This record gives sequence, structure tokens and C-alpha cells, in this order.
Amino acid sequence: MLEKLRERLQAHRPRRQSLRLPEAAVLMPIVDRPDPTLLFTRRATHLNTHSGQVAFPGGKREAQDADLLTTALRESEEEIALPPQHVELLGQLSDVTSLHGLSVTPYVGVIPPDLPLLPDPAELDLIFEVPLALFLEDRRHHTDVIPVDGRPWYVPNYHVDGQVIWGLSAMMLVELLAEGFGRPVDLHREPPGPLCYFPERLLRIQQHATG
Repeated sequence: MLEKLRERLQAHRPRRQSLRLPEAAVLMPIVDRPDPTLLFTRRATHLNTHSGQVAFPGGKREAQDADLLTTALRESEEEIALPPQHVELLGQLSDVTSLHGLSVTPYVGVIPPDLPLLPDPAELDLIFEVPLALFLEDRRHHTDVIPVDGRPWYVPNYHVDGQVIWGLSAMMLVELLAEGFGRPVDLHREPPGPLCYFPERLLRIQQHATG
């Protein structure tokens, strides 16, 4: 499975952000288990912004970062104590723009199982894994209909053991599933199942909520 994923991502041509925006990067770590999992973090509840939200490890680019891959690996080491040498890079996905005007570049990498990872308590309160099968089988709870530039985007919303994966992270997941695994999932095509409509004002409130 992972070797085929590598081939597909190496052939993929991700879209780059044309606007000059502040930059950030995240790592989407796939844990190399017999049944591979995807690793997520949860933002600490004491934070003023995005508290309690599920995300991939990553953050803003700093002046000393040679490139955005460096950013993703540095932030992953700072946030979850993941040594960069344990990350096998598979490829890059398209830039995604956050509501706060950040251009976020996702990188997909494979890491060994059972590393002694630890969440930085200043930023995170949980590290957890989700079987890739849950996403490959499209076991979404519902679909959020999010307005982007006046156009509806159909973003899957997953509920896993009390955690909610949605928003920017779910958008990145859609490209991973479509380009990396050839799954018939698309942000611009209405899927079957329940829909939850987000007016733009409500979406901003949700993104700034404290959990």
C-alpha cells in the first residue's frame, strides 16, 4: 500500500499558492503498522485560538527555515518530539489557505511505529492515531458544506473515539485520498449522506471557538 502511495505522490503535481501570504507547513505522518494509521494531534485546551481542535503537527515558517519541508519537520520535532531522521518523505500535497490568511503546505511522510512521541504541553494535549482504512472506506460522520469564494466545498467530517477531524485537516485528507490512493472523493462534488451547511460567519465563529 505505502509503496504504491509513494509512486502516486511522486507523480502528483501539487498546486502552489499564487498569492503572497504568510507560510506554514504540516506533516501528515503515516505510521508504518501492519494496518497503517495516520497520526493527529489535538491543540491544548488552554490556548486562546484553535483550542481543542484536531490537526496535523506543523506550524508557521520561521526565518531560519531553509524551506517549508524544514518547517514541517522542525515543528513536528518541537510539538511531538518526532526526530526528522525518522521521517521518510513520500511527497507533497497542494497548498491550502486557512481562514487566517496562512498558506499551509502539507507533506506526507512515513514514520516507524511505537516511537516515544510526546506532546508539547504548551501547545498540545493529545497525540492519537486513526486507521487509514477509516478514511479509505469513507466512513465520514457527515459532510460540512463550507463556502469558499462563493462556491460550496464539500468537506468530510470524521468522528473517531470522541475526536472530530474536519476543516483544513479534512481538506488535506481529501487530496491524500484522491491523489495518493485513487479514491473517488472530491471537495467540489456533493457526496451522498447528511450535509451540514456553514454560513461564512458561523464558520469563522467555529474556527475561533475554544473547543
